[in-house]
Amino acid sequence: MTEVESLLREHAPHVLAALVRHHGGFETCEDAVQEALLVAATRWPVDGVPANPRGWLITVAARRRTELWRNETARRRREEAVALLEPPEAEPPPDVDDTLTLLFLCCHPALTPASQVALTLRAVGGLTTGEIARAFLVPEPTIGQRISRAKQRIKASGAQFRMPPPDERPARIAAVLRVLYLIFNEGYTASSGPALHRVELTVEAIRLTRRLHAYLPGDGEVAGLLALMLLTDARRPARARPDGSLVPLAEQDRGRWDAAAIAEGVALVSRALTTTEVGPYQLQAAIAAVHDEAARAADTDWAQILGLYDLLDRVAPGPMVTLNRIVAVAMVYGPTTGLAQLDRAESDAALAGHYRLHAVRAHLLDLAGDREAAREQYRLAAKRTLSVPEQRYLESKAG
Repeated sequence: MTEVESLLREHAPHVLAALVRHHGGFETCEDAVQEALLVAATRWPVDGVPANPRGWLITVAARRRTELWRNETARRRREEAVALLEPPEAEPPPDVDDTLTLLFLCCHPALTPASQVALTLRAVGGLTTGEIARAFLVPEPTIGQRISRAKQRIKASGAQFRMPPPDERPARIAAVLRVLYLIFNEGYTASSGPALHRVELTVEAIRLTRRLHAYLPGDGEVAGLLALMLLTDARRPARARPDGSLVPLAEQDRGRWDAAAIAEGVALVSRALTTTEVGPYQLQAAIAAVHDEAARAADTDWAQILGLYDLLDRVAPGPMVTLNRIVAVAMVYGPTTGLAQLDRAESDAALAGHYRLHAVRAHLLDLAGDREAAREQYRLAAKRTLSVPEQRYLESKAG
């Protein structure tokens, strides 16, 4: 990602929040911000990045918002976009960070859960429609239509740019947590492209989750999600080689892990598990903590991890939980037992043909000593992933 792309990704949600807070009309403001980002992507590489990038974007987006409000046709919009090619004088951005309010607006009850997640990933996370589609495992046009309908429904609902009332918060918080989880995951393991990490997304997800935790310090699942992010992101410095290739967990230099992040994450999840109702984010954080607290891969308490996955499978079952639990089963009871459970799990339509299923089968076959069968599964997994670092790692294992 270039410097300009990184700046645009960083400032986009703040610019959108500033416009919606000042003008209202989410759909028109979002369109205006997208056009301002396009102008910046065209002009900044030529003219240089302005001294106040966010102020520049707010000014251009506000100007375009006014033009969109006055003109209804797409032809008129295209004609007037030419006027935006002259860079405006920078204006100071607002002191208030409205990103959290924007998150709650995107999770408005007028929207379906899938639309809440998709719209927030687009407006706040800055993910492209294609990236969101891969996160959902659905066609890209479906996500595009979902986002468009979501913006129209927000407009029709008359939603105001403010924090939701207390009676609406539980449902909105659950949707916000799902969104933050997806943003973090896309940043920690990019679903496609040459880079393993998209650090700007993990940083933003952690920042937003910290703000949510400060706003709701007694919510165990908010604390659990923040702990999960910290405990997972703590491994990032050791997760890739200098050439960008993937280093699996068992082979990582644990001395490079972020000890401060691990300590904070362990404290958060320990407190949440003992003071609040147990939920899926807390259980995932507890699993991450067991991994992080092992001084060596050989010291990992796989029996404890399997017990936690058993709980997670009851609280929040899903295809990835199934796969991860099978790995834990294999580590406790042997790869043959794990392979038998994997054969049964393959009947799940969500797993059949998924590259992670092939990768897990390859790993278990390797542990069982069937090297030739493992190579074939590694090759299949490599063909089906869109992540270049993962593809290279799987190909190296097949070699």
